[in-house]
Amino acid sequence: MSRANSALSDQARELRRIVEQQQKSRGKWKGQGENSGKMKTLTVLSGKGGVGKSNFSVSLACAMADQDKKVVLLDADLGLANLDMLWGVTAKYKLSHLIEGSKGLDEVLFPLEDNIWMLPGGTGFRELADMEEARLAEFIDNLGLLEDRADVLIVDTGAGIHKNVLAFAAAADTLLLMTTPEPTAIRDAYGVLKALKNSADNSEANGKNGESSNEDRDIAFIVNMARSEREGFEVANRLKMAASQFLGLSINYLGCILKDTFVEQAVRIRKPFYRLFPDSPAAVCVKSVVEALSSGNTPGGVADVKQPKGLKAFFYRLARGYFSGR
Repeated sequence: MSRANSALSDQARELRRIVEQQQKSRGKWKGQGENSGKMKTLTVLSGKGGVGKSNFSVSLACAMADQDKKVVLLDADLGLANLDMLWGVTAKYKLSHLIEGSKGLDEVLFPLEDNIWMLPGGTGFRELADMEEARLAEFIDNLGLLEDRADVLIVDTGAGIHKNVLAFAAAADTLLLMTTPEPTAIRDAYGVLKALKNSADNSEANGKNGESSNEDRDIAFIVNMARSEREGFEVANRLKMAASQFLGLSINYLGCILKDTFVEQAVRIRKPFYRLFPDSPAAVCVKSVVEALSSGNTPGGVADVKQPKGLKAFFYRLARGYFSGR
């Protein structure tokens, strides 16, 4: 082999080595494994406050991490964001720092434990809605790096039927609606379903493209603070029947979380009850819910498992679906 050919061969080997190194680097996240699939987006919402939505979001993240899933928790409660309090931490930066470009993704993402990170939202979502198309595309491309590094995005929203809450619901692949056996909580949970139905119908009538219909995503619900599994089933049957009869919606019941004093203790200590008391009744229930969510097997039947649309699609729908009013 001539010196020239040998030099070219050496250059080719070096180029292949650099490319392989870059590919490995893109597929890793702070030492974690690779992920080539699209990111699943879950939005947790409720009709009223005080039903344990944020506590459930935290325990859901823990249970999924135990299944070797890499999870990002997005705190999307614009008024009473409290995911950091439930973990006993304080996040220094928020989504707004990422949007304005003062901080990078790795600086804004807050590591909570192995395989779980928090993305603090705050008021950044309003800024997101006002971004020009070119800047929005660049921002979402940067966020798209998460898609190669994590499996699931769990969005913890505010309570009620405010348009901001509905925006997160419309953007997600799966909606997890939380209620308790209290009549007011059941009524407000039905109110959320009604608002989602009306919003989807209006979007279809107006020919809007940025918003998802109810057929584009799974809708499931959980009964929290139930005194027994039987009570959970009774609440589930009432809500399922009303949604089917009056709204034409099919919703899946994932199970109940039993009322548990260990949850209150963990909140006072500012640690996830799922980690502090892994054998508590509530933690065991969360495990069952996550197994049902992962397998599609629910107490009310088999859920339709749809192909995740990914993180980029989630943020495009969020920014251009409801917030911008376009």
